[in-house]
Amino acid sequence: MFDVPITPRPDDGFADVVGSDDLYRYRDLTVRAAARMEGRTFWHINSTPEGGGVAEILRSCLGYLVTAGIDTRWAVMEGDPAFFDVTKRIHNRLHGEPGDGGGLGDYERQHYVRVTENNLEAARDRVQPGDVVVVHDPQPMGLVPALTTWGAIVIWTCHVGLDTPNDVARSAWDFLRPYLDGGRAFTFTRPAYVWEGIDPARVELIPPCIDAFSLKNLELDPAQREAILGAAGVLEPASSGGEPGFRRGDGSEARVTNLADMVEDAPVPAGAPLAVQVSRWDRLKDPVGVIEGFALPTDVPEAHLMLAGPAPASVADDPEALEVLDEVEAAWERLAPDVRRRVHLANLPTQDVEENAIIVNALQRRADVVIQKSLAEGFGLTVTEAMWKRRPMVASRVGGIQDQIDDGRQGRLVEPRDLAGFRRALDELLGDPSAAEAMGEAAQARVRDAYLAPHYLANYLDLLLRVHV
Repeated sequence: MFDVPITPRPDDGFADVVGSDDLYRYRDLTVRAAARMEGRTFWHINSTPEGGGVAEILRSCLGYLVTAGIDTRWAVMEGDPAFFDVTKRIHNRLHGEPGDGGGLGDYERQHYVRVTENNLEAARDRVQPGDVVVVHDPQPMGLVPALTTWGAIVIWTCHVGLDTPNDVARSAWDFLRPYLDGGRAFTFTRPAYVWEGIDPARVELIPPCIDAFSLKNLELDPAQREAILGAAGVLEPASSGGEPGFRRGDGSEARVTNLADMVEDAPVPAGAPLAVQVSRWDRLKDPVGVIEGFALPTDVPEAHLMLAGPAPASVADDPEALEVLDEVEAAWERLAPDVRRRVHLANLPTQDVEENAIIVNALQRRADVVIQKSLAEGFGLTVTEAMWKRRPMVASRVGGIQDQIDDGRQGRLVEPRDLAGFRRALDELLGDPSAAEAMGEAAQARVRDAYLAPHYLANYLDLLLRVHV
């Protein structure tokens, strides 16, 4: 287990992005929580410092709590490849999918316990009685009973789930249930995800958030956007006069220098309509289905598609990424030439987390429509990010996506395996820019009302005050 440094972040800009009532609630709770937690630490533990929504939330939001005077720390659990094979299997099953088809038997239990115990040794002298520890998702869930025995107050947070539980999902619940012992509270992102048999009095519903001021979400002017994508090799270098520079979290200046690994016949033409999906290389994000749906007959034949994800080796807790990327490239190879030239695959550079964030920001802002055609989804922060950028969505009617989007208002919802419906929805938005623009404005308003950092942090601080008695 190792700590991730947290950079303090001022909350001055919150007044510009949330209403006065939300801002008052957030600041009142930070003052009260700082007083209650004096001499104690507010821990967050997950399984990776980068890649995926949980790491994004922690990296962008915890600094606000530090500035508010709350001793906040972020620790990452370490494991070997076999451990992450098991936890990826659990993750897939929590979504109702069998994943690699492997079991969750005695061997998997023993290995999960062994890795957990190794991490507990590293945590033993750091977590103190009275500390509050938020444990995120299944990977570090095995820590919960021991942390409780040590006198910590533990909140387990589950970011994933299934709209209608099946026996596959219940098999993952059964594997994880022994580690619920001692948890003071359990948070889920939506009501459908709450496990059967959990005491409702200990359940809290807290949807995740984005940070409007992180490098992935801050405003970019068109010239800077085009320069960033050109410098990263995602698009051809533009003659817009913009600079591919950005300001890091520590205030220092930087430039985009690392190149994406592109799979394409030729770059996206300047000004061409562009639909983009940004996600991990994960079967549950259905990248092959996106390609197959895009390849259907269309009313907007000049439009291009780009699927973008992190370089597969960069996400430690996702061992299937390289295999999925191979499947996506094979699907691209099978396309007819006139379609293949309009489909682009981008492995975005991840050597520099902040550089990766600004590239994703620029790519989503270049998109005319953003796609999230997931087969299952916990919440879908990529959707939230794109909505904040005023981008209309074509997304699956699953999980937290349907909490964020009202069909026809902020975008179009489609059934996850309906390729023809997906293609029609994409044509509708690509073919009617004025309607797409109106949906984009409504999308940003939805995020402003419910899914920004002050909302999320206030919800956790309110829970902290109720469990830390």
